[in-house]
Amino acid sequence: MDPLKSIMQIAGSGMMAQGERLKVISENVANANSTGSTPGADPYRRKTISFDEMVDRSSGATMVKVDDIGRDMSDFKKTYDPQHPAANRMGYVKMPNVNTLIEMGDMREASRSYEANMNMLDTGRRMKSQTIDLLK
Repeated sequence: MDPLKSIMQIAGSGMMAQGERLKVISENVANANSTGSTPGADPYRRKTISFDEMVDRSSGATMVKVDDIGRDMSDFKKTYDPQHPAANRMGYVKMPNVNTLIEMGDMREASRSYEANMNMLDTGRRMKSQTIDLLK
């Protein structure tokens, strides 16, 4: 197997995984204030993502794939707002377990990882092009 092709496959799998991670993060941020609509109803529950390795049999390259998109089962925060439609009998509303500060940090990390994989893909492409030019 062509090692330069493997580099591009590995970098591509990393870009796809980080793209999926950014999608999950954007869903979390978009729903950071999504409460239930009936008294005592649960609000949006933060999504989590985990990765696993995948070995390409034809090249032997170890790539990354999304293993699972799960739910963060931590407790919901409660705020006192007796006028809210989702308030319980005591006037408390369950709020999503999304911390936008954590999500923004995760977003920055995912973005940097995506960028690093893109740079690796570009480097592999340039190396392949230079090799072809040498053979002319």
